[in-house]
Amino acid sequence: MSKNSHLGHQAKKRFGQNFLNNDAVISDIVDAINPEPGENLVEIGPGLGALTEPVIERAGKLSVVELDRDLAHRLRHHPFLAPHLTIHEIDALKFDFGQLSSVEKPLRIFGNLPYNISTPLIFHLLTFKDKVKDMHFMLQKEVVQRMASGENCKSYGRLSIMTQYQCQVIPVMEIGPEAFTPAPKVDSAIVRLIPHKEIKNPVKDIKYLNQVCLAAFNQRRKTIRNSFKKLVSVEQLEQLGIDPSLRPENLSVDQYISIANFIADLPPRAES
Repeated sequence: MSKNSHLGHQAKKRFGQNFLNNDAVISDIVDAINPEPGENLVEIGPGLGALTEPVIERAGKLSVVELDRDLAHRLRHHPFLAPHLTIHEIDALKFDFGQLSSVEKPLRIFGNLPYNISTPLIFHLLTFKDKVKDMHFMLQKEVVQRMASGENCKSYGRLSIMTQYQCQVIPVMEIGPEAFTPAPKVDSAIVRLIPHKEIKNPVKDIKYLNQVCLAAFNQRRKTIRNSFKKLVSVEQLEQLGIDPSLRPENLSVDQYISIANFIADLPPRAES
């Protein structure tokens, strides 16, 4: 099947579908993933198989997670691809990726992620990070910038902190709208996420890190004295060596970790 043949499939808006159709770009992406035979490869949203086909040519087999019934049906009956695929017809946001992994074969996950669910899907996938070797995703360029952003930048936020805490974030390449059908209104980028084997400054419970980030970036124009007032007092922030007059984007990942760990150690509050 030529990568450009859509065989009459209409991209569905509700699934946020944009199909890759540029052979040179596809080849660069597959080179970045570098699939090898015997690896535990999983593709999210294979769509029309633009990446599926060249990955199978290199690796031999692949698991795919596809929500669109028509596309899953098509892959099941595809003369070349079907014998090499294990198809999971399910919403990736609800899928237990852990069931596909083993100690000897950690997951290598990749995909052209639908823009409308990319952030919640990244958070879902990070819950399986201990079973993952690496992940390669095509996302909106702005989302990749947010993931990779350091403090004191406008794009720095909850996604930056939660992703960098758990993974090494490596922007790989940028891709213009013309590489897709239909052409999206935004630029795209490929990011490589490599889960940290060991976290040097661990949080006691990741739910507190998430809670602190949500409180901070919900109203990012406020100083942290205001955004954290339900969580920690000004005195407690000062005790942690953090200036309460800073804004959320001025704090480093380590400072967010120290606030999260401080909250984790507080005695539970009585319900008022």
